[in-house]
Amino acid sequence: MSILNWKDEYNSKKTSYDEAAKCVKSGDFISTPLAVGACSGQMLDAIIERHEELQDVIISDSLQIYPSKLYNPEFMAQLDGRITYAPVFGIATIRKMHATKVADYYQATTGDCADRLGERSNIIALMVSAPNAHGYVNLGPVCFYTAESIRSGRARGNLRTVIAEVNDQMPIVYGDNWMHVSEFDLIIERSEPIPTFKRGDATEVEKAIGNYVLELINDGDTIQMGLGGITEAVAAGLEGKKNLGILTEMLPQVLPQLIEKGIVDNSKKPLYKGISVASFCIGNQELYDFINENPSCQIFPGSYTNDPRFIAQHPNVVAMNTSLMVDFSGQSTAEAIGHTQISGVGGQLEFITGAYWSDGGKPINMLSAARKNPDGSLTSAIVPELPAGTPVSVPRMFTDYVITEYGVARLRYKSRRERALELISIAHPDLRAELKESLKTRFYPGGK
Repeated sequence: MSILNWKDEYNSKKTSYDEAAKCVKSGDFISTPLAVGACSGQMLDAIIERHEELQDVIISDSLQIYPSKLYNPEFMAQLDGRITYAPVFGIATIRKMHATKVADYYQATTGDCADRLGERSNIIALMVSAPNAHGYVNLGPVCFYTAESIRSGRARGNLRTVIAEVNDQMPIVYGDNWMHVSEFDLIIERSEPIPTFKRGDATEVEKAIGNYVLELINDGDTIQMGLGGITEAVAAGLEGKKNLGILTEMLPQVLPQLIEKGIVDNSKKPLYKGISVASFCIGNQELYDFINENPSCQIFPGSYTNDPRFIAQHPNVVAMNTSLMVDFSGQSTAEAIGHTQISGVGGQLEFITGAYWSDGGKPINMLSAARKNPDGSLTSAIVPELPAGTPVSVPRMFTDYVITEYGVARLRYKSRRERALELISIAHPDLRAELKESLKTRFYPGGK
């Protein structure tokens, strides 16, 4: 295809939000990529405006960034049976949606998101960079499941329409992160800065947990960080470390400082030496400017970065992920308590498993020991058993290090009783006696 031909094709596909929304039919499953790679709120709202004409439409996203009526529980409650919201992962934006029972949840890990969404999606809407001289657009800071879900959906024959918002202010990020304009059916031109984010200061609890994690990180380790204040506190506290490598789902916001100070140089990794590897990033403008056309920062599909077999090829992987609750045997949840959906599993199990298999690897689950209730009482995050209906995000056989603000519990190679005692030792001090008492009826012979 010549340059002239792709430009003609590009121009022939240009349309408006309202016109693009007309491609939606009753019964459609619509998906959009994660965070800044998702379609805009204008695109979602244009679809939602057609709700009186539609039935049984599902919209699925991940890490909600752009404001939309889709995240208004009072509004969406009126659309019951017409448009249903079913994210695969979420942050605070979706918790009211789940709490008020107006949202479903589409279960997927980072590694299999592309396969699941490729199987289900009839329409995919995304945001990309302006095309280069050869007609290729960049997916910007989010590779994740974007291209794979589109291509697998096309191959299966169920994906009918791909809507691309072409934003000339999207950063260019290297890696397996390009698509050609011929892969899109409709194009909407847009010129808006992508959202930026400033992490809040870490709490004292997060700092305490982060300090315990820092004691486990050695020079030359390869590190993975999940979402949350604890992992950002760890990243900010790596001063004095050297030769660290990055293999992660999300690039940390402090990456520019870590590289500039020589803390991260990726020199010890057996693969992608000198390159920080991830699947996406969200952050401030400094981070976006740093990764823009920077060969030392590359992103790839989540099915690749999060494959435990790929992760395990790297020695000394330190995988840091946040949990909500852990039971006496080491089972943990990162996504829900009971049937109350809080987030999603994301790539936690994949990195915990990969680190578990890594030579010298350290899979870490981090959580606050307890939460304070409105009446001042405490509810332990270390429990005899998970509440009924709670999904297990990490099964006990892969749980190794569990860290709270009160210390580190090491569970690998330990029996059920030994695990329980380890975990109780890092529970909130005011709750340990109660937890020890409950242990007698569970893992002690005869309940003694």
